Amino acid sequence: MRSHYCGHLNESNIDQTVTLCGWVHRRRDHGGVIFLDLRDREGIAQVVIDPDTEEAFALAEKVRSEFVIQLTGRVRIRPEGTQNPEMPTGMIEVLGKQLAILNASETPPFQLDEHINVGEDVRLKYRYMDLRRPEIQQRLAFRSKVTTAIRNYLDGEGFLDVETPILTKATPEGARDYLVPSRTHQGSFFALPQSPQLFKQLLMVSGLDRYYQIAKCFRDEDLRADRQPEFTQIDIEASFVNEEDVMGIAENMIRSLFKGMLNVELPEFPRMAYAEAMSRFGSDKPDLRIPLELIDVDDLMRQVEFKVFSAPASDPKGRVCGLRIPGGASISRKEIDEYTKYVSIYGARGLAWIKVNDLAAGVDGLQSPIVKNMTNVVMEMMERLGAEDGDIIFFGAGKASVVNESMGALRIKLGHDRGLIKGEWSPLWVVDFPMFEEEDDGKLNAIHHPFTAPSCEPSELEASPATALSRAYDMVLNGTELGGGSIRIHDPGMQRTVFKALNIGEEEANDKFGFLLDALKFGCPPHGGLAFGLDRLIMLMTGAHSIRDVIAFPKTQTAACVMTAAPSTVDAKQLREVGIRVRQADEKQ
Repeated sequence: MRSHYCGHLNESNIDQTVTLCGWVHRRRDHGGVIFLDLRDREGIAQVVIDPDTEEAFALAEKVRSEFVIQLTGRVRIRPEGTQNPEMPTGMIEVLGKQLAILNASETPPFQLDEHINVGEDVRLKYRYMDLRRPEIQQRLAFRSKVTTAIRNYLDGEGFLDVETPILTKATPEGARDYLVPSRTHQGSFFALPQSPQLFKQLLMVSGLDRYYQIAKCFRDEDLRADRQPEFTQIDIEASFVNEEDVMGIAENMIRSLFKGMLNVELPEFPRMAYAEAMSRFGSDKPDLRIPLELIDVDDLMRQVEFKVFSAPASDPKGRVCGLRIPGGASISRKEIDEYTKYVSIYGARGLAWIKVNDLAAGVDGLQSPIVKNMTNVVMEMMERLGAEDGDIIFFGAGKASVVNESMGALRIKLGHDRGLIKGEWSPLWVVDFPMFEEEDDGKLNAIHHPFTAPSCEPSELEASPATALSRAYDMVLNGTELGGGSIRIHDPGMQRTVFKALNIGEEEANDKFGFLLDALKFGCPPHGGLAFGLDRLIMLMTGAHSIRDVIAFPKTQTAACVMTAAPSTVDAKQLREVGIRVRQADEKQ
């Protein structure tokens, strides 16, 4: 039906007769001459229709925004003064000769204009309209090119694209499963995979050696801007590898993507231990573009009588740290109150501060409601923090996990608010993760998943599981975790030791993971892998603010699709077939 895409026309097509198909982006009537901006996925072309072409002109008068039309005409240079060199098709226009209205359109629910600010709820309800916006189409086209480049890279490295099941067994991997009732096995359920983790390990047992998959994964968890109930992973696994092998493959792939897609040479990927990242930045995914660091002052705060600081400083699970903001003394009390409210989101009970007005004047040169409580250590603390005149110091005190999360988030916010970002891209590898984290009830949880290999022997793990480190690694870019992985456990004895540390007994282990434990008995090679979040990667590379802007049909933050009204109820007959009865919630409850 067409000879060219609108966005492909340029001066090389002058005097050619072309046929275009697309949507009317905008219609303008200029003194009897009608201008149509015709849009398709490749761009916009300007069409001019004169009254001389009576039939086409009559139809053009009826055309409105988002009508679908077919247009045949001759390409010509735009008149002087109307050319737009910033636009790919801005030097030419099409003189329309024949026009056909293929389909009319009602008035759109919103204008498809990048300058129009439309609420996300409206955009997602009419997502098929939102997807017509050039910005969104460009992101999806970019995503397609990225996945092609990934496949080409991994194919070239000897990886095989293997699909793993979507209907599988429920296994604990840190989030809630989406369950699917079985009609043929009533009372039993499939689960949608949180990741292909166990299947890709079984592929290594099978001898496939190198596997990859652009895999759909599902997690029933609380959502944020970078989370969705269904998301896409770039899943990679290889046999006979160590950490350096896997990290090298992954790093080279990301470098290749950024060079090929954005013409960006990524800088060096430094290695940073988890403990160092948490100590300096309060996060295991630090944004190294922000030159602010947390400095521990626990030893000094133990010497003060002010319980707000001395108590957590003396608690093995507590932390007191300072965050120096150069030139931050200009921050107003109103802004400090806003930052105090911000850290409360992360559980902080308050935000102490000291403004450094005149360091040479000693304690008298410091402005703060808390200085009087720490006069015996405050100047030594200023020296440790590297304080200078005009700075402000913010303090976090309390449970270490709360301090890390709140002060780490404050560091990021202040970095952006104060314009402290240095450089465009800052990647790194975070390594030497603990195997486990301790919950309030004293039980251990796997930091990554229970199939991650520890960096010690089984006897050492059994003797001191809380201090064991893992052979895990995360790739971080600009404060976002792009992907993570580990060397896996390939020995059944070590796997049972890890299960034991997690309080997973023999019976439970055999029930949930018996197929894996059996497979490990039959010559499982050393292996490891990594998974990237494709949605996050595309979000970063395109500069989008949310992964919802790089997914064709995303869910809302309540895990719903407002366009299709999913999830929805089903009729009683369907429920009976799968042996399900819905319990109505008690209104009083």
